[in-house]
Amino acid sequence: MKEKVIIIGSGFGGLGAAARLAAQGYQVDIFDKQNKPGGRAYVFEQNGFKFDGGPTVITAPFMFDEIFELAGRKREDYVEFKQLDPFYRIFDHTGRPFDYNDNTEFIADQIAQRNPADADGYRRFMASTKAIFQKGFVELADKPFLSITDMLKVAPDLIKLQSHKSVYKYVSKFIDNEFLRRVFSFHPLLIGGNPFDSSSIYAMIHYLEREWGIHYAMGGTGALVNALVQLIEELNGRIHLNSEVSEIIIQGKRATGIRLADGTVHTADHVISNADVAWTNLNLIPGQKRGLRNSDFRWKKLTRYSMSLVVIYFGTKKLYRHEGKLAHHNIILGERYKGLLADIFKHKTLPEDFSLYLHMPTLTDPSIAPDGHEGFYVLAPVPHLGADVDWAQMAKPYRDAIMQFLEDNYLPDLQANIVAEHMIDPRHFETRLNSYMGAAFSVEPILTQSAWFRPHNRSEDFANLYYVGAGTHPGAGLPGVLSSSKIVEDLIMAASKQTTAIFPETPSFRENQMSHA
Repeated sequence: MKEKVIIIGSGFGGLGAAARLAAQGYQVDIFDKQNKPGGRAYVFEQNGFKFDGGPTVITAPFMFDEIFELAGRKREDYVEFKQLDPFYRIFDHTGRPFDYNDNTEFIADQIAQRNPADADGYRRFMASTKAIFQKGFVELADKPFLSITDMLKVAPDLIKLQSHKSVYKYVSKFIDNEFLRRVFSFHPLLIGGNPFDSSSIYAMIHYLEREWGIHYAMGGTGALVNALVQLIEELNGRIHLNSEVSEIIIQGKRATGIRLADGTVHTADHVISNADVAWTNLNLIPGQKRGLRNSDFRWKKLTRYSMSLVVIYFGTKKLYRHEGKLAHHNIILGERYKGLLADIFKHKTLPEDFSLYLHMPTLTDPSIAPDGHEGFYVLAPVPHLGADVDWAQMAKPYRDAIMQFLEDNYLPDLQANIVAEHMIDPRHFETRLNSYMGAAFSVEPILTQSAWFRPHNRSEDFANLYYVGAGTHPGAGLPGVLSSSKIVEDLIMAASKQTTAIFPETPSFRENQMSHA
């Protein structure tokens, strides 16, 4: 009898874990409350447009290749990746652009147009981030931090790499121009962090982009979700949609399965939660079953959460691709930067100004919009639901301000040409995605919530309950959540070997245990 694994949620962490474990011979069942797989990568379809909920920045594509190779397949037979150039087009508050890619000479020229003296500083910055990347990503990203000993082993390296400094402060050692400092330090925002608070260890994201490029999945991120779903089903994994989990069933110090909202019970040898880690503990595990380390006090009072987002998905009957102003990934930085982020992360107020990410996928892939139409989404970081913001009142005026800004500066006659639109705000992350506080990226990536200090990949309370996704180690972003799925694969396989060694008649032992559950 195969060991059975239940996975709660079908985000990339859950899909990655499912594919890996199914390839290793486990019986895998995924349960998701939504009507489509993908979690945060849910695809909104409207009037012939496909809008990727996110994530749309694909780095380290080899991590997807590894999953398919584990099953004896080739990723390119399932989904096509296309590398983008430039990686990003970043606009200052005057609308002046800065492009970067993986070409050192091209970047040096772009920097020289702003501040020639910073070209050498950038080279030194890249040289220094190689060591951070080697330690933070290559060596540690797919290793669990389950004990304080694990942390103490790497503490000297983290000190040596100046991980106590913020990304912005670290970049500022090498770069003098204020706009360029922002260009090379914004990356924590992609994983829910404030560049002025997030550890310099996250400076490795820029190095990672340079190392493997930024890619787009043709057909949209939803095509990548569908590729993983196809692989899982070929490996006899099962995905149950419209199946909301209401409880993780606990007996003693083990999770024996789940109970669905309709009362149905499903048993398993291992349970993995790809749901938000705080939401999982606060809502799926009865409080009296949890230890002090996972009490309500920890999740409600001691843990800091990422910002949330407002995202407006829109399609136009006017083509903007021929105007040449925008790239596939566009970042529009406001004049006020540190103060804006302080309002969002620290003061928990909704600023009147904003910095934006504008996604224009039809520039690369016209197929995701009807012929002769353009597809976009625009994203604005906003405070999570700990802020005193009434989104029922503020959503519309906030949307109008963003769209008017885009019309005035980047997309002429925008609002007269919109033929499809969908908007989400922090309420969506709380109610639809079950993310505590409506945080878009779960636990905030600061030094005191990283590695061992971050929620562990294996529960501290229950030996066979595991966590994958943005809220656990190593963190948000596709490389992070895919690394968490590899960690959990390794932990479950190690646990299976240990059980087999102790109980040679493991299948019947488990079967007997399950019959008494």
